[in-house]
Amino acid sequence: MKIRHFLYNAFLLEDEGFKIAIDPGQKLWIFNLSSLIPKEEWKTITHVLVTHGDPDHYWQADRIALAANAPLIMNTSMIQELDTETNILIPRQDAIKFVPFSGKVVPIRVGKKIDIDGIKILGILTKHGPIKYSLFGMKKYRIPGPKERVGFGAIGFHLQIKDKTILNLGDTLLHKEWAGLAPDVLMLPIGGLGKNIWTMDVTDALEAVRLILPKRVIPCHYNVPFLWKKRFAPADDQRFKREVEEMGISCDIMHCNDMIEV
Repeated sequence: MKIRHFLYNAFLLEDEGFKIAIDPGQKLWIFNLSSLIPKEEWKTITHVLVTHGDPDHYWQADRIALAANAPLIMNTSMIQELDTETNILIPRQDAIKFVPFSGKVVPIRVGKKIDIDGIKILGILTKHGPIKYSLFGMKKYRIPGPKERVGFGAIGFHLQIKDKTILNLGDTLLHKEWAGLAPDVLMLPIGGLGKNIWTMDVTDALEAVRLILPKRVIPCHYNVPFLWKKRFAPADDQRFKREVEEMGISCDIMHCNDMIEV
């Protein structure tokens, strides 16, 4: 299986017969507001998975699903099934609003397992942390909640694909419930800003690795572009890699458009 990374939590998992997009969102640097996953890849994607409704994870998901005629797989809270149509959380607005979607939608929730085209997916507990940033000299602080768009629909995915297991945690704080999941590959955020801001930081992510016990780890969602900053959510990936490898676990530092095989 080939794994490609495209900043934030955007990944492509590719093997014979499938190409799975995880969190195909949007770059948020004001000098380059483009799709994380290149448009030339869109029509070849077979499945689209979304961990939550923030723009860096969700912005292009519906467009890719329609372009590829691929199922859009996400938390039930991001989907409204009506008698005559399916509505989804609006992708390109900062609001909790639902709009009609003409493509295929597959709902999942924490603790539920689905089997789609031979790919087994289990919904995993995650929780997005608050976001804190400055905008035009004003400090902004947004806390996820039922009426707040930040982190809306948060869920992780444990995927069984042929003989490989992949665990992607999206944007999340640390949870003890992950103990013993033991995937072949773990993708987790390390760019938290301390005091449970945004996601896990390096220290919490290392504790997550100790709990989960994967064979291989890919840190993500750190040193990313955001507004006018080219490196937001700073993290010491070399410290993370060193301490993961001291546990006897492999660690891959992936930059934009890097590819590994597992």
